[in-house]
Amino acid sequence: MRRSDREITERTEMLEIMGQCDVCRLAFNDAKEGRPYILPLNFGFAEDECGNLTLYFHGATEGYKYDVIARDARASFEMDCGHRLYSDRERGYCTMEYRSIIGKGMVSIIEDYDKKIEALTILTDRYHDRHFEFGRQAVGRTTVMALRVESMTAKQRMVKR
Repeated sequence: MRRSDREITERTEMLEIMGQCDVCRLAFNDAKEGRPYILPLNFGFAEDECGNLTLYFHGATEGYKYDVIARDARASFEMDCGHRLYSDRERGYCTMEYRSIIGKGMVSIIEDYDKKIEALTILTDRYHDRHFEFGRQAVGRTTVMALRVESMTAKQRMVKR
């Protein structure tokens, strides 16, 4: 990272930033088109007992993204929050405050019904005030993806006032 003064290295702080973000962008190598393919998605995340971090996503049962994933399941991700414009008109200076996470991993499709329910619960409980119960029919019409995080970095820009 070029600006080490902005780097966040504490894992707990990285997870705190993730909790403040409401969209995660997944980027894939779309070899068929010869260009990147990027998706903004709602997400959930959880650590297992060994500290491995997994991001969860959901979507319809069909779509181009699944063709791309089938060809190459490697993905990069990005999420950001805390945006605030800072302007100093006297100095002719402006910048943007932010907090962000980038990383990479492999995406897989969760087929097992119970594991789908677990992942969907993790995902939707982030966005609801109370636990949300899924209807069996809705789960059947939903594809659930898991990205096991291989590496990630975090960064922030906060203006000293």
